[in-house]
Amino acid sequence: MTATILDGRALAARITEAVHSRANALRGRGIVPRAVVFVGRDDPAGSVYAHSIKRRGEPAGIDVRILTLDPDNADDAFAVVRAEAARDAVHGALLQRPLPRAFDFGRFVAAIPLQKDVDAAHPCSLGLLTAGQPRFVPATAGAVMEMLAAAKVRLPGMRAVVIGRSLVVGKPVALLLAASDATVTLCHSRTQELAKVVREAGVVVAALGKPRFVTPDMIAPGAVVVDVGTNLSGSEIVGDVDPAVAQIAGALSPVPGGLGPVTTACFLRSVIAAAEAISAAR
Repeated sequence: MTATILDGRALAARITEAVHSRANALRGRGIVPRAVVFVGRDDPAGSVYAHSIKRRGEPAGIDVRILTLDPDNADDAFAVVRAEAARDAVHGALLQRPLPRAFDFGRFVAAIPLQKDVDAAHPCSLGLLTAGQPRFVPATAGAVMEMLAAAKVRLPGMRAVVIGRSLVVGKPVALLLAASDATVTLCHSRTQELAKVVREAGVVVAALGKPRFVTPDMIAPGAVVVDVGTNLSGSEIVGDVDPAVAQIAGALSPVPGGLGPVTTACFLRSVIAAAEAISAAR
């Protein structure tokens, strides 16, 4: 068996096409969709993602501004976040995590108005997601669900395992899977007999940030595996899943070319949704 490779680039192109159409409609009314992305000065991975948003967003009709935060001056950085996020012309704001160590994430994210919290980072946004009434969905978690939908995975009743319990990916993905009537197990570093638990799943989402951690012996034949990981191994970008899993799985998202482009597209879609909602409320 060789897994079907889940083409994130093609899926992202379809989502972005719809984003472009909605952006054009807003621009036709004199509204320019705008997002601001805040990145720590010493966060090269975050900078790569921010520039991906800008590179894909501007051709789709979204103005994207990247602001670098000085890790040596938390108060000045906070003032920048608060001022930029409050601008009427800005519809979406993203704090790229992890922030510099000296920054209090809770304080910084509270400076972003909830209607502009397009990556659902604020505890209130996560609370709405938990209640099944999300205003926005974290982009990576939303991308996982888009990929499963594109692969025509029937989630009701399906055993799904999420490896990794971060607030950025693991927990939101688990909530979204549960909302789709999957039976979800959220695993982490202290999960006993992890390989055995993962082998019971028809859907596996690997989001733990460890290069090639998920190996073929952990996967049930025919399972759908979504690799969230983006790890630097030497000069190579690798995922959390060993590529040899393709010999066992029924479907697998590659790294690169899998979830990354879809995550960016989902973020841009949330910016458009925010711009539409904010403009309608004015």
